[in-house]
Amino acid sequence: MQFTAQELSLLLNGKVEGDPMVSVSKLAKIEEAESGSLSFLANPKYEHFLYTTNASVVIINADLVLTAPTKAVLIRVENAYSSFTLLLERYNTLKLHKTGIEQPSFIHPSAQIGENVYIGAFAYVGPNVKVGDNCKIYPHTYLADDVELGNNVTLFPGVIVYFDCKIGNNVIIHSGTIIGSDGFGFAPQTDGTYKKISQIGNVIIEDEVEIGSNTTVDRATMGSTIIRKGVKLDNLIQIAHNVEIGSDTVIAAQTGVSGSSKIGENCIIGGQAGVVGHISIAKGSQIQAKSGISRTIKEEDKKWAGAPAVPYNDNMRSNVVINRLPDLEKRVNELEKQLIELLKKQ
Repeated sequence: MQFTAQELSLLLNGKVEGDPMVSVSKLAKIEEAESGSLSFLANPKYEHFLYTTNASVVIINADLVLTAPTKAVLIRVENAYSSFTLLLERYNTLKLHKTGIEQPSFIHPSAQIGENVYIGAFAYVGPNVKVGDNCKIYPHTYLADDVELGNNVTLFPGVIVYFDCKIGNNVIIHSGTIIGSDGFGFAPQTDGTYKKISQIGNVIIEDEVEIGSNTTVDRATMGSTIIRKGVKLDNLIQIAHNVEIGSDTVIAAQTGVSGSSKIGENCIIGGQAGVVGHISIAKGSQIQAKSGISRTIKEEDKKWAGAPAVPYNDNMRSNVVINRLPDLEKRVNELEKQLIELLKKQ
């Protein structure tokens, strides 16, 4: 894919300074760019790279005053960062544009496939599966019986969706993620063994959700595990059976949410956090990384930290005290010695 500075300026509603016919074929950071690259400058801290970069074209803010000559052709726009973000989106769209059904792949005769769908080699589409329009199902993806995909769903290589699970519109699921595996349900027996409890529910993923690589979302024992609209899940997350995650909540990597817990909308949960089962987390809660949520949080829009989690400011104060413990220990030991000497003199 190759574009001239003139073509880019028309797309971005910008103004070219330099040769408008200079072409670029790749995107790069301004400090690492080579000839033939397109870059941008939005942060003033990086301005010095503008005068040394090897990029062929650089997008800059319209009001930037140059302090030295540049080798690169410049495109002045109202907002360099927003313009470059638009180009990243266009580039990604072109890069991932695929259509058609590759062979070998398996599509059951009872499956319903929408228009403009891509199905990669070695993909499996099972009985009664419904695939909406403009979906992309990459190689080695598995869709079990009665799975439903809405429109504009992208499943990257190696995604597995178990039977009966339903995925909404505009959902992206990255490689290695498993949707609908059995929940961790085992009943203890009198002889000390455990008997498996059949997991007969499903997973429902609503619209505009994105799920990172190697994340697992377990199916419900009964009913549904539900990921509401707009949720963003990072890589390596465990969502247990019958969990419900509220709309527009974001959860960072290596977090685990135990069974039947409910997380409210617009929550932010940091990496490696843990949530015990059968509790609720209020709307707008912010959970610091590595926190352990061991009880229901009822207060909305509050920050929490620690394990077990407490209000964020309380946790910060506790950390200050903990950091002072070595000095306090020394002072106590010294006072103890002084006390012993005083007692000896009596």
